Amino acid sequence: MPDAATLDIAPLAVTAADLHLPTQPFSAAGLHLELVPAQARYSLRARDAGLLATTVGRALPDRIGDTLDSVIKLGPDEWLALLPAGATLPLGEGLPVSVVDVSARAVGFTITGPGAAALIATGCPLDVERMAPGRATRTLFETVEIVLWRQSETAFRVDCWRSFAPWLWAALVAGAQG
Repeated sequence: MPDAATLDIAPLAVTAADLHLPTQPFSAAGLHLELVPAQARYSLRARDAGLLATTVGRALPDRIGDTLDSVIKLGPDEWLALLPAGATLPLGEGLPVSVVDVSARAVGFTITGPGAAALIATGCPLDVERMAPGRATRTLFETVEIVLWRQSETAFRVDCWRSFAPWLWAALVAGAQG
């Protein structure tokens, strides 16, 4: 039996140097992946859970101000506010919610096309096909924590921590290529 050194075996993992975020969108087999433009992100925690109370996992349009893109409710007292780049929320005392700027922490992707749900389902334990448009949740893709938001029947947004983004992009591209 030959030893491992003489076998032509592909490495089991890649290094961070092997992965990068793209500068251009990717399309294959009716799927389209694209980076979300730079965006301000704020983690909101309610001091009064009734203040922003709605169904957990819903994206809420324009609930905090005119510049707000959306608020995603992730838990009973936790929201993620998505704003245009450069927009801010007040970070002072006396607000009904605690506000933390997490803009530099995450990167977002859009995944669109008739096979978008099936692509996400390749690495996500949720029944993505049954997820209604407008629903959002924190979940996993493989071992990476993501925020998954179904924006329409054929469009999803996925946010993950910046350090995992190159791997997640590569995994989604590989899945789209079959």
